[in-house]
Amino acid sequence: MNDDETGEIRLITDTDALVDACKRLSEGDFLAVDTEFHRETTYWPQVCLIQVANADYDVLVDPIAKGIDLSPMLKLLADISKVKVFHAARQDLEIFTRLIGHTPAPIFDTQIAAMACGLGDSISYENLVSRVLKGTVDKSSQFTDWARRPLSEKQLRYARGDVVYLRKIYRILSEKLAKQNRTDWIADEHDALLDPEIYAFDPETAWKRQKIRKYKSDYLAVLANVSAWRERVAQETDKPRGRILKDDAIQEIAQQKPRTADALERMRAVPNGFAKSKHGQGLIHAINQALDDPDKYAPDVERPESAGPPPGAVGELLKVLLKQVSDEAGVATRLIANAADLEKLARDDNPDIAALKGWRREVFGEMALRLKSGKVALAASPKGVKIVEV
Repeated sequence: MNDDETGEIRLITDTDALVDACKRLSEGDFLAVDTEFHRETTYWPQVCLIQVANADYDVLVDPIAKGIDLSPMLKLLADISKVKVFHAARQDLEIFTRLIGHTPAPIFDTQIAAMACGLGDSISYENLVSRVLKGTVDKSSQFTDWARRPLSEKQLRYARGDVVYLRKIYRILSEKLAKQNRTDWIADEHDALLDPEIYAFDPETAWKRQKIRKYKSDYLAVLANVSAWRERVAQETDKPRGRILKDDAIQEIAQQKPRTADALERMRAVPNGFAKSKHGQGLIHAINQALDDPDKYAPDVERPESAGPPPGAVGELLKVLLKQVSDEAGVATRLIANAADLEKLARDDNPDIAALKGWRREVFGEMALRLKSGKVALAASPKGVKIVEV
């Protein structure tokens, strides 16, 4: 057994202890961070435990302990001199962005780093521990009730393991990236995670989560205003959006445009009795607001340009090329280009895509343009696909 399995568990349940712990945690240039939370029945995540570690010290913080003030920890996490290390950071960043008031930059996401190190696309934490540390993670406590007190020894041991493994993985992956001159390869992925708009949850922009199916102003107005209404109700009641009204119901309402409770009751996707519920009148008001003044409520949505016929064989060749150069470089394909990028590249020699910029152009973009112009070709060989000069 190693220290990750038998090391001391330090559970912080009061402010004085947290102040002392943060002094110890501040000694170093990075913090490995994880959380345990619930949000199945709420709009906002209910944070039940915060795990933090530096190079040689780690604690578990109970954010729902009576009287505890998290300010010392939030101040530490907001410190721009310290890298905050997460695995699959987005949900944790949502939590801390709300608690701190801004995203806790700079960050290092080990899932993203793993893509640049050739460890696969969207690798799970459990698999990353296995691949990098040859260790195992007991996931049996993952879906236990983290809000219930007291937490069991097994839960606390599991939670501690998340950050003590994470700090080891960070050092290994960051050193590997530096050695291969690939640290910059993941910079834009991290920048995207730090975009404050992701975590703003502004009701007025809630429509952006919806698929746009029409471009008439009355449809867009209802779609946007009903989406905003749902977002406000979900936030005010702290209920998941789908518990208020599902996306397919919003789409049906935007297309059918019911103005009355009776018309709303006839909507297939709207729950029976919703029109007469406590939220029914608010929904009908939002629909009528939009229909009475579509120009005021309809968002400015740019129509997509007609893409023309599918790119066909060229697109398939680009997929094969991407797979080949990704394997040779030891990097996940998604870090270089996605399916939409390849389709744009198949149609256009100079699309505005990341694959034709920076390191991605060096690894893939230039070769892709040469493939399109007939200067290189793909050929089968006993060892797989090879790229040949023409």
